[in-house]
Amino acid sequence: MGLAHRYKHKYNYMKSPLFLLFFLLPFSVFAQKQTALTDYVNPLMGTQSRYDLSNGNTYPAIALPWGMNFWTPETGKMGDGWQYTYDSYKINGFKQTHQPSPWMGDYGQFAIMPETGHLKVTQNDRQSWFSHKTEIVKPYYYSVYLADHDVTTEIAPT
Repeated sequence: MGLAHRYKHKYNYMKSPLFLLFFLLPFSVFAQKQTALTDYVNPLMGTQSRYDLSNGNTYPAIALPWGMNFWTPETGKMGDGWQYTYDSYKINGFKQTHQPSPWMGDYGQFAIMPETGHLKVTQNDRQSWFSHKTEIVKPYYYSVYLADHDVTTEIAPT
């Protein structure tokens, strides 16, 4: 009986550190939950804008890639361009928009607002307090708790 044949049955290759490193480790890496690249995007980045100091000038646009229209929470007055600013603490609607910048007008926009109780139509009457602690903001999803109406709003494009 040859030397190789004699040791073949005595040595268990599955207990080898090299086997564990090169064959089992990759499977454990693939078994982990993969994070989508969009989960690394922060749509609130650049929203701490002020009219007198033009910086950021962005808003959280919740949309599909290459979408023509976006949904965004609106903290500013309809039509003034500064539709969402991070320092605001009240939301007065959720706007459908295709406005690329606060310096450009947005035509044909509209906003909806989930509310409870009596119907409130004007922006100032229907607005609700919110906290960034209750916001979940992803490029494909937005959720926030509206305290004055006791409603959690969720937006996802289709």
